[in-house]
Amino acid sequence: MNHSPGFLKLVNEARASVREVTLDQARARLAANPRAVLLDVREDSEWQAGHAVEAKHLGKGILERDLEQRFPDPDTEIIMYCGGGFRSALTCDAAQRMGYRNVASLIGGYKGMVAGGWPMQKSV
Repeated sequence: MNHSPGFLKLVNEARASVREVTLDQARARLAANPRAVLLDVREDSEWQAGHAVEAKHLGKGILERDLEQRFPDPDTEIIMYCGGGFRSALTCDAAQRMGYRNVASLIGGYKGMVAGGWPMQKSV
């Protein structure tokens, strides 16, 4: 996808303060911590078209509004993913500014997960 320069500037600024994890690291973290959350931050239509089997959904547009209600413990381990790893960097940055201390953005996002054979499902 051809992203606009302003969007890429925001993403790069967020990435400077956000931890990013690989697919293998995400698998290992989710296996090691049964309370860890895999959070899909894509739009509703993207979620419905396909998402990781174990994922929870909280779209980027409402993340700041609903994050504390869904996950009240700021120490909850949350691995966020989007389509390619850009929006999840922004949502991790927002979560950190809200006081969440254990968030990470999945490098490559949904596209990387599909390519890596992550189990997926569609919403009905």
